[in-house]
Amino acid sequence: MVYRVTDARLERDQAQREHILGCAQHQVTEGGFASLTMSGLASSAGIATGSLYRHFPSKGALAAEVFARSTRLEVDTLRAQFDSKGSAAERLRKGIILFAARAWHSRQLAFALIAEPVEAEVDAERLRYRESYAELFANLLRDGNADGSFQVTNIPLTAACLVGATAESLVGPLSPQQRAARASGLPGESLESVTRNLVQFCLRALGAKEQTP
Repeated sequence: MVYRVTDARLERDQAQREHILGCAQHQVTEGGFASLTMSGLASSAGIATGSLYRHFPSKGALAAEVFARSTRLEVDTLRAQFDSKGSAAERLRKGIILFAARAWHSRQLAFALIAEPVEAEVDAERLRYRESYAELFANLLRDGNADGSFQVTNIPLTAACLVGATAESLVGPLSPQQRAARASGLPGESLESVTRNLVQFCLRALGAKEQTP
């Protein structure tokens, strides 16, 4: 007799998988990918360590899914801003401000997604989502060329440069060292300063006039 997995069992398995991912995402949000261990996750999820491997073949696979879920939210949020009303230059300005503000609000997670050393599986997802971000910027650049906001000749290359500039400009301020320095009262870059300079750089690179915030 062939054993058939029931719908109820499938639902329980899916619920457990979602529970595991939720606990894993919480750990990464609080301590980065370095804090994510299978034994620690099993304890926080209230299940046996072996049960984790029923859903994820390795820690790298689990971490990659946590990365994808977290980054997908950021991509979708930025897409909504880029697709909103207004000139392309204004949408770019607001999109960068929104992206930086969300990163600043969850500094540990943002640094983990952008720059923390990770397993190869997570690195692969990081590259894939860089392409997703670049596609968003490329679509906005096409709009900007059409409405006169920008003067861009090589859209794919320029879009990749904007993704790199946006991410790299935040690495330093979001780093553990800078977070610790600010917590101890030492001076450091503010969100407003970083965002203002990043917006100015991007708009000037595109041949646009800087918009007043």
